[in-house]
Amino acid sequence: MLIPNLKHHDRSPDHNPNHNLDYMIAHFMQSLSTISNGLLTMAIAMMITISLSLSLAIAPAVAALPTKSAIKDARIILRNALPIDNESLRDIQRTLEQMPRQVNLKRWSSLKRDIETINKNLVRNQASVISEAVSDRRDLITAHLTSLTNSLVPLQEAIEIKDRNSIKALSEKALDYVGLIEADLIASFPYEVPAKYAQLPQLKGRALVELVTEKGNAIITVDGYSAPVNAGQFIDLVQKGFYDGLTFTRADENYYLQTGDPEGAIDGYIDPQTGKERNVPMEVRLPDQKVPLYGKTFEEMGLTGTLPVLPFAAFGTVAMAHPADANAGSSQFFIYLFESELTPAGLNLLDGNYTVFGYVTDGKETLDKLRLGDKVLSAKVISGAENLVNAS
Repeated sequence: MLIPNLKHHDRSPDHNPNHNLDYMIAHFMQSLSTISNGLLTMAIAMMITISLSLSLAIAPAVAALPTKSAIKDARIILRNALPIDNESLRDIQRTLEQMPRQVNLKRWSSLKRDIETINKNLVRNQASVISEAVSDRRDLITAHLTSLTNSLVPLQEAIEIKDRNSIKALSEKALDYVGLIEADLIASFPYEVPAKYAQLPQLKGRALVELVTEKGNAIITVDGYSAPVNAGQFIDLVQKGFYDGLTFTRADENYYLQTGDPEGAIDGYIDPQTGKERNVPMEVRLPDQKVPLYGKTFEEMGLTGTLPVLPFAAFGTVAMAHPADANAGSSQFFIYLFESELTPAGLNLLDGNYTVFGYVTDGKETLDKLRLGDKVLSAKVISGAENLVNAS
């Protein structure tokens, strides 16, 4: 049974009783962990988390309890979501991503070996990476490879002198170039959406949206590779100025912010050509599949506990709100504001039950300030508009 909103009837993250329980568990864990920093408190918290999570998993279709931790960095998630198959670049990416953790553990010998391996990998595979790209992008990739190589010099120097304070920022700068190279290797959009949804706007690639609010700005990286229809709907409405002047109509400062509700009795975007609300389907991609699953939630497909390509693991996850019908998303979206250190991968009950189409990758401090009733002054596409097709 869904708990209806008096006006919107939209299925926001607190409307499903199971999601409500997940929310209560998360807040209880957060409260409990602040009572004491002792190991006993943390042990009790972890046992309660596991116990409550297992109590949710009594349905026969629910997957086994995951054991690994979720990746909580939106930039890592987005790099992993790129549809490329170049193992040498992926190896460089994973090695660089592990460096901050290696620093915290003071594994200086491993870090020295890692940076040497990365340099050797680049020398050995640079020509093949360039040749893999389409001809009109080879000069661009060559420039990015040069920038990556140059960015490794201060990183290697910081490792040599054990400069713990610099390595995280330097490794992230190198990773920015890795991400650019990986994106440049994508020759074309890798699949077609089902014919049933082909007439809807689609984002065949990525775009950046600047959200300007009364409390500051935020940048959303919108991922059309993983959710082209929902991402296309969002970008199309941004291009129309649909969100300009709207307020955050639902909010929990520790859990989510929601906007996109137009004034009046209607709950979504009315297509002027049809006079009807334009809706987008549930759309979630699994890690081992190129094409997203459409039309059903993970719960409906018996995939509860499965981790999608774009999970609710990072603070600032952006997803489409929808009514009880998962295929009735329109204009309202919410931004996830919770990040539990005690939630293993696959145990967030929002995963696969809402369509994630992007992440706030800059301006997260703005999200901390926003409250119910605050206004979106404007939303603008600042890059990637050329990837939008079927715009109405």
